[in-house]
Amino acid sequence: MATNKTDKVLNVPTLRFPRFTDEWETLMLSEIAPNISAGRSGNPIENGDFYLYGSTGIIGKTNNAQYQGEKILIARVGANAGKISYNNETCGITDNTLIVKSAKISARYLYYYLTRYNLNRLIFGSGQPLITGGMLKKIPISFPELIERNKIISFLSLLDERIALQSKLIEDLKKLKSAIVERMLQQETESTVILSSLGRFIRGVTYSTEDITDGDGTLVMRATNITTGSPLNFKSDVVTISKKVSKEQLIATNDIVICLANGSSALIGKNSVYDGGCLSSLTIGAFCGVFRPNHSFVKWLFQTSQYRTNVARSIQGGNGAIANLSPSDILTMKFALPNDDVLNMYDNLLNKIDDKLVTETKLLDDILNQKCYLLSAMFI
Repeated sequence: MATNKTDKVLNVPTLRFPRFTDEWETLMLSEIAPNISAGRSGNPIENGDFYLYGSTGIIGKTNNAQYQGEKILIARVGANAGKISYNNETCGITDNTLIVKSAKISARYLYYYLTRYNLNRLIFGSGQPLITGGMLKKIPISFPELIERNKIISFLSLLDERIALQSKLIEDLKKLKSAIVERMLQQETESTVILSSLGRFIRGVTYSTEDITDGDGTLVMRATNITTGSPLNFKSDVVTISKKVSKEQLIATNDIVICLANGSSALIGKNSVYDGGCLSSLTIGAFCGVFRPNHSFVKWLFQTSQYRTNVARSIQGGNGAIANLSPSDILTMKFALPNDDVLNMYDNLLNKIDDKLVTETKLLDDILNQKCYLLSAMFI
């Protein structure tokens, strides 16, 4: 890669391949893709011959495959507005997705350019997030000659392949871990235990808007910080409170943080283990709770299908009301366990897989950050 260090203002990116020196051309997207419209394929059916795409990706099947060839799909409304993907299939597309078909340059080049542009910047106001074809057509698109365009596409495509490979490795490790967790409870049973004998439950902290601060305080973990099978996420979407929190309610290393109440029943019972990596004090909000285990293997019980079944049986509310799970619902869950030697063997194996997942996930994050930098530097 070569860096543009000239003092002269040129219509070129800061980072480009060697031997390319010509300035880039700029056209409005309306000149490159004059027809931008929403999909018209209708709702998914049970047994269709083609994939049906919506704002989040594949949402089902359809027999109404109206769209072929290279195209860019952009979610136009709702929480996903601005989400962008490249597509080269014969498929159906719903009306909450905009279709951009380039008439002048490669759709894949345009996909990378618009990814770098960050379409979320087009969304404004406090109402329903919305992106229109008219908004998109006003975006200026800069591009080099064909040879340089193709090198950019080839380079970024290789990076995408590496990202896909790394993502698959992580998913395969998660599947392996899930299978081993289930296998643990399929061993010869030595005893049936109740969760209250394996640890204790701590309720979340109730706080008001007056307690929220931009300064020093205690970070509050909520449902958005929890993903079952992954460590507790304390790096994003956190609230800091100035209210004094009891030592008991501060999250400790290896605590299991559980979502107990939410507007969505599907989120009830999801849980994450705290790895102790945060430099600040952590607590949980009133809609969450902590199970503090006295054995290392206990965290795996919260990732079993048996646990999920117990949660589904115990949920109260829903159908418009706040769905919830009580601490007693957690504490009275029963599990048939093998002997200690078997439990320790599975615990050690699963901890090694978790360590591998942390390493591979960090590598994926590094690659994604590298791609983000390259997109910002290789385009105007």
